[in-house]
Amino acid sequence: MKITAITPLICHAYRTNWVFVKVTTDDGLHGIGEATLEYRETTVAEAIRELGRLFVGRDPHQIEALWHEAYRSTYFRGGPVYMSALSAVEMALWDIKGKALGVPVYQLLGGKVRDSVPCYANGWFAPAKTPDEFAAKAKEAVAAGFAGLKWDPFGSAYLDIAKADLRLALDIISAVKEAVGDQVDLLIEGHGRFNVATAVRIARELEKFDILWFEEPVPPDNLDALKEVKQRTRVPIAAGERLYSRWEASRFLEMSCADFIQPDVSHCGGIGELKKIAAMAEARHLAVCPHNPSGPVANAATLQLAACTPNFFIHETMAVDVPWRREICNEQMRFANGRMTIPDAPGLGIELNEEAIAKHPYEPRDLRHYNGTLTAIRPPDATSYFKA
Repeated sequence: MKITAITPLICHAYRTNWVFVKVTTDDGLHGIGEATLEYRETTVAEAIRELGRLFVGRDPHQIEALWHEAYRSTYFRGGPVYMSALSAVEMALWDIKGKALGVPVYQLLGGKVRDSVPCYANGWFAPAKTPDEFAAKAKEAVAAGFAGLKWDPFGSAYLDIAKADLRLALDIISAVKEAVGDQVDLLIEGHGRFNVATAVRIARELEKFDILWFEEPVPPDNLDALKEVKQRTRVPIAAGERLYSRWEASRFLEMSCADFIQPDVSHCGGIGELKKIAAMAEARHLAVCPHNPSGPVANAATLQLAACTPNFFIHETMAVDVPWRREICNEQMRFANGRMTIPDAPGLGIELNEEAIAKHPYEPRDLRHYNGTLTAIRPPDATSYFKA
């Protein structure tokens, strides 16, 4: 079997654009992957095309060899663009191998350690702005079956936060806590934007809410700063979505700068690379909780890892998404009692509809336009995929 083409596909998804890849072969099989890199979608699509020049004509079953050749062949290696492109193509190669052998990808990685995985909701809160509105939205998410809720309550604050804005954020958290009770985990997102002093100040305020974690309290550029925040608060710290290989994850783990590590299968190097990072974390008795707010193919790949990774702790899901998510793929989500079932179909267990994708072409987006704007998280006609 030989690879004949590697093609990026971009689909508008309101707050971002999903970036998919299709790897075709001369045997009639194809595989799909995802490299959704917010606000750099066309750039990563070109990087995918560059990988095509390296991989076309090669055996898609040689995943490890192809990955290492691609990584080595890039002199200025690493970084979000190239590693996202490589992640997506690698993901697609696993999809091809699973389909060729008639088994789900998790069977190729050691088999199941679980049949389902607990989920927390992201994107459940829009368009809430006041504490009462957040409380009402939280009740809806819990009624849909979620046992964990994540959100960023800090508005447009950057580096520092005004006292009034912090009071509002704490009032929102308090209202959600009162609405859903002690049995629902609260996960507070910082989006990597506070300085150390502000992050510590916020973290100490969060201690009274018994949250599951405070995510990315400081920018990802300096792990010493992250470690300092961790050492100066009793709130568990989660981070790692912007780690782009096992080598970057190695330093993260050696520094013990977080309580949970969150590599993203679409950015860290793919399925095999996330599996290796998870094993490194397991050796340190650290839970892996992959970052997963992207599209349906990334979700499918993350579920394959949830199936076969002993220290996989909890699965991130978007509680709502664009209504055409159902049109552009055959995703089958089986969600009940706060858990998502691992699919058993060959490969990643999902296929794309290219004609439907073409109906939602790329639209440029700007991070600064959306940062802190709660109503921008989901479109007015967003669809929920989770039922009580």
